[in-house]
Amino acid sequence: MGLRRSASVTPSASEAHITVPSFSKSRLAFRLGLPLVALAFGFAPARAEEQINMLCAPVAQWCEAIAAAFQKDTGIKVNMARKSGGEILAQIKSEAQNPKTDVWFGGSAETHFVAGEQGLLEPYASPNMKDLHPWAVKVHSQSGGHCVGVSSGVIGLVHNTELAKKKGFKAPKTWDDLIDPSLKGEVQMPNPNSSSTAYTIIAGIIQLLGEDAAFDYLKKLHTNINSYTRSGSAPQRAVSQGETGVAITFNFDVPTDIAKGFPIEAHYPANGTSYEVACMSIMKGARNLATAKKFYDWYLTPRAMDISASIGQFHVPAHKGATPNPNIPNLTAIKLVDYDFKKFGSADVRKRILERWQNEIGALPINR
Repeated sequence: MGLRRSASVTPSASEAHITVPSFSKSRLAFRLGLPLVALAFGFAPARAEEQINMLCAPVAQWCEAIAAAFQKDTGIKVNMARKSGGEILAQIKSEAQNPKTDVWFGGSAETHFVAGEQGLLEPYASPNMKDLHPWAVKVHSQSGGHCVGVSSGVIGLVHNTELAKKKGFKAPKTWDDLIDPSLKGEVQMPNPNSSSTAYTIIAGIIQLLGEDAAFDYLKKLHTNINSYTRSGSAPQRAVSQGETGVAITFNFDVPTDIAKGFPIEAHYPANGTSYEVACMSIMKGARNLATAKKFYDWYLTPRAMDISASIGQFHVPAHKGATPNPNIPNLTAIKLVDYDFKKFGSADVRKRILERWQNEIGALPINR
């Protein structure tokens, strides 16, 4: 038995604070043809002083790609910081009296619902919503217009095939498989105090089993946990790099890492799994409200939504016209829980679940 310590948030990748550089005069001259591209998508070139401050929840590579593409298409300067969904929610709460953020991109719908309920978001209905899938429009309606769905993803069980052979455990394919004693100290999942991914996992298990039974299950699962990571993407990276045997995570990076030659494999729990609708919202009192709306409209186009797959992030895009990709999961072929975004996006419900998790699970020592 290894060291015993209280379960805590384990830092993963450092936050990426990024200012997308302004174009030089020579590059600007080269871009004289670019406004035709931007106008084709309904966006006029920016005035010199226009900018946007964005907090972004997906992986840094995707955040950087959309920031650069938006600036390229519109000329609007993007100041962006990458943080987990739970961290973003905490930050915008702390800035409520003096908002420094204009747009919040990504993170589960539930976290945006909480922010909207607490008066932190500006309602907005983009004209481009008409071409989105019903699930993306539904969260806009349920949130009172405070956020819109931009993508979806499914929680899966990813394991390292080489470690499985070496240590003698089987590929987990159900939630029950995860609590098998052979996986003691081999499982990672994110910490719900910082990660909206973790909240999606826990809320899904609650909806699958019932709350008390779900917490009984999470206590059993805790025996096999070696770390609760700060971000939702960290467990996936750890599995790919052979640092842990199993991750509970979204599907986004799995095809990319397999293509890179990492010995990993993923399964969606056969007895049902949770999924997210990731959202986008505008802050109440945004300093750059007009440019925030421009970004909102810009992202709700096929061209912007194709960016994620182009960099190996295989989210299900919200726009019906996005380019099909075989690495994007078919939601109709996976058994999904009947996820109640409105209930689990309630501030009171979220607070109670997080407090219960911390008291009953997070406070337990981790055995390594």
